[in-house]
Formats: sequence, structure tokens, C-alpha cells
Amino acid sequence: MLQFGTGGWRAVIADGFTKENLRLLAAGLCRLMDQEGLSGAELCVGYDRRFLSKESAHWLAEVLAGGGYRVLMIDRASPTPLIMYTVKTRNMPYGLMVTASHNPAVYNGVKVFTAGGRDADRSVTDRIEEAIARTDGSCIRSLDYEEAVRQGLVREENTANDYIDSILALVDTEAIRRARLRIALDPMYGVSQTCLRTILMTCRCDLEVIHDRHDTLFGGKLPAPNAHTLAQLSNYVTDRHCDLGVATDGDADRLGVIDEKGGFIHPNTLLVLLYYYLVRYRGWKGPCVRNNSTTHLLDRVAAGLGQVCYEVPVGFKYVSAKMSEVDAVIGGESSGGMAVRGHISGKDGIYAAALLTEMLAVTGKSISALYREITDAYGELRYCEADFRMSPARKAQLQTLLFEEGLLPAFSDVDRVDRSDGVKLWLSDGSWVICRFSGTEPLLRMAAEAESEERAESLIGAWRELLSL
Repeated sequence: MLQFGTGGWRAVIADGFTKENLRLLAAGLCRLMDQEGLSGAELCVGYDRRFLSKESAHWLAEVLAGGGYRVLMIDRASPTPLIMYTVKTRNMPYGLMVTASHNPAVYNGVKVFTAGGRDADRSVTDRIEEAIARTDGSCIRSLDYEEAVRQGLVREENTANDYIDSILALVDTEAIRRARLRIALDPMYGVSQTCLRTILMTCRCDLEVIHDRHDTLFGGKLPAPNAHTLAQLSNYVTDRHCDLGVATDGDADRLGVIDEKGGFIHPNTLLVLLYYYLVRYRGWKGPCVRNNSTTHLLDRVAAGLGQVCYEVPVGFKYVSAKMSEVDAVIGGESSGGMAVRGHISGKDGIYAAALLTEMLAVTGKSISALYREITDAYGELRYCEADFRMSPARKAQLQTLLFEEGLLPAFSDVDRVDRSDGVKLWLSDGSWVICRFSGTEPLLRMAAEAESEERAESLIGAWRELLSL
């Protein structure tokens, strides 16, 4: 059974990710759109640089065309936020992006977007799953891709210029030009290099790029920007005396950052920095949104600036929905995804990188200096995290222990327990710890935050001991 997680549908190539399942997904979406009275509507379909991504996008288009729908096919590998932007600005009811984002190279998948360029929420993906369950795979209507192009049901176009121009219109390009920043870019063999290179070079940054060639194995590493995978970018920044190093994940919706000293900037820190900059220096007003596994320092900064921070479950659809509801300035996750008011409703590593560059130019301060400004005013918290790979049997066992039997570590100072998304404990000293299953990979994830690293690690350690991990 094809099932969606927190970031779309993902599966191992040639196992769950097959042509048959892609055709079922497209047929299910056609059935849903038929029910919604959208017959003949146009959708945007895009793809990244993963193995079979382009072919998979064409397979999806063949079924959509066979169902009587028109497809705007982005004619080259493109960032996920570009597809979301196209769905939004072309007033389309849905869009599809073939990508497995930051997952290992053996995975591929499909993200679904709804009107306004938003991540499809649970109600939409549930209805697609229901439609798929009622679809007979042997009776799916399709039209050969080239024939669909000839009939005008598939139209190939590159919307990158519109997307790039929209970001350039939102950042202070003159300030960036005056700053003459030296920046190292690592697209991690993914799809950000064209758009981000164009934006930064238009702003007259001295730009150097690594890992920009097409490699479906992502150089043998996970295409997720973290301290481990960005070691080469860190060395490059220090060797070339760069002001900043930026990296994006495989489909460019997440951002990783290296500061001028070669240090990795955790996404938690990046989220706090950008929110502080937008409110303190740009003069914006409004709340912020984070998921339940992201730093509570954001709450402190928001309160100090006279604003509010809202917590939601993991899954960017929840972040973007809350941002829309409360007109938030920024929303983000500890995994590196964030959205900013006034652009698209989903994660955009390219726009975030452009804003970060503006932040350095406008403030005239390094990342480390600006973060010290924040911690001097609001204090500092220590964040720890750990992941554990789960077999299906082990996952089922732990789900029973955690959610049916209510197993908890023997903490003496628990203030509150929340089981709405995993198990999160708030403790009386202001620290917290969460234990939850990933919605995109077979992992059990833990995160904790406290005044000291030792305290945060001890909270995770208590869970590990309890669950024999």
C-alpha cells in the first residue's frame, strides 16, 4: 500500500518506488481531482537530479494526460521551492515534485503540493491514498509522453527566471553588492546551483562552487547539510577566507551554513538568527513558528521582542498552516527547513540563503558576532539529538510500549507530557526531551535541550536506557 509520510511519499528505488506505484499515485490524484470538479485543470510537475527522477516525472505526466489533465513540465532538474512557487503563481490546484529530498541515494519519492503552493496536508494525502486503494492498476489510462506533448496536454517550460526574480525583489541587493562578500556554495550535487549561483552573482558576491556536477549517488554521502557532510565546505571556507559557506540538500528546500571560522551553524541557530534579524533589523512584526523538536531559544527571542512563538508537530505542512493562520514572520524546523513571510508557504533553502547573505551585508557583522548579540541578551541553550534505525518489528514493539502502555523514563520533575507527535516531556528546570518516529525514514529520533550539554545528553540517555537502544 502506497502511504504518505510527513514529507510526501518516499520509498527505496525498485522496491516501493516503481513505475507501477508512480502510475497509481497519478491515477489516484486524477480520481481525486475528478471528484473535486477540476477536470481539465493544469498541474505543474518537476523533478530533481536523483536516479530515475526525470523518467518518473514523465510517467506521472503520461497518466495525468491520460486522465484529461494538462501538465506544465519543468524541462530540467529544478529545486522543490521553484515548483511550489510555480503552483502558487500560476494558480494551479496541485503540483508534483519527484524527489526524496535529503534521503539516501537509494530512495526516491514524490511531494504533492496544493493550491497556493502549499505542502499537501494529511487530509489531502489521506484522500489520495483512498483513491489509490480504489484504483485498478491494470485499467489506468495513460498517453505516451511525446504524444501528449504533440497534443498540447504536456507543455515543457522553465520557470526559473520568474522564481529567481521573485527572490531578488525581496532582498536588499544593493546592500549585498556594497558588502562584496566572498561566499562558498555547496549544492551537494543537487539542484540549487543554477538559481542560487544566479542570485548571488547578480548581487556581485565573489562566489565559488563545489560539488555542482550531476551525481545520483551524491558523492557517496547523504544529501543532507549537516556537520558531518559539510566538512569539505568547512575546509573550503577557511582555506579561501570566505565570509560564509552555504549548502542546500538534494532538492534545495533545506539550508546548511558554515560560518567565517569554518564552524557548522545548526539549523536551530540559523532559524533564531533570521527571525532576530527580520524583527530587530528589518523592523518586521509578527510571531514565529517551530516544530516540537526545534530549539526553545526561539521562544525566548520572540518573547524578548514582544512576539509569540507557536509549536506544531513535525511536518512542514503544519508549520506553513500555522504561519498562515497567525501571519508569522518565519517558521522552521531543526532539520534546516524554513519559510519566510511574503514568498512561498513551504521550505526554501535558496531564499533563506539569500536572506542570510543580506543579514551579513546589512548588519556588517559576522554570523558568530550576531549570534553572540542574541545570546548576550537571551542566554544560550544546548541542543542534542540522536537517531536509531528501526526494523519494522522493533518499531511496532516500541510503538506499543510508548503509545499504548505509556512507558516513560523515571524523571522526578516532569511538568507536562505531550503525545500528539511522539512523546515530548517538559521538565521543571526548563529543559525538554522528545522521542518520535521519523515520517520519512525508518528511524526513531530523539532530541533534547537544556542549559547544559550534560543535562541534554542525560535526558536522551534516560530514553536510550529505558528502550535498550
